Amino acid sequence: MRIKLDAQQQAAVLEACKHFYTVKYIRLPELLAELAVARGEGCFKKTINQYKKYGLLILDEWMLVSLTETEARDLLEIIHSRHKNASTIFCSQFAPVGWHKKISEATLADAILDRIGHDSYVIEIQYVDADNDKL
Repeated sequence: MRIKLDAQQQAAVLEACKHFYTVKYIRLPELLAELAVARGEGCFKKTINQYKKYGLLILDEWMLVSLTETEARDLLEIIHSRHKNASTIFCSQFAPVGWHKKISEATLADAILDRIGHDSYVIEIQYVDADNDKL
């Protein structure tokens, strides 16, 4: 399967591979669908454990759409299992200050964002369209 990564994602993957980390790239909608299927098939814990093993997990399209409570709970399981054990890159078109309102349940939002916020770095990349934006 071919996946199109932007330049920053490619750089992160290449650097992680140079240091022999296992890397998993997945779009958030695909991850949420995979977790829903795993829950239905009775292999949810096994799927969570699989995601714990990656040295670097890249979640693309982070908070592109609002999460249901079940999706937020599932996501908390992944993030909690990786917290302080492995690296995760969250790629989003939205600034981190807007993520809280994308999670329907406030307590889950606090728990998820608390784990993400501590011991993290935020890299914001401003897009400039050379044809339409004035520098």
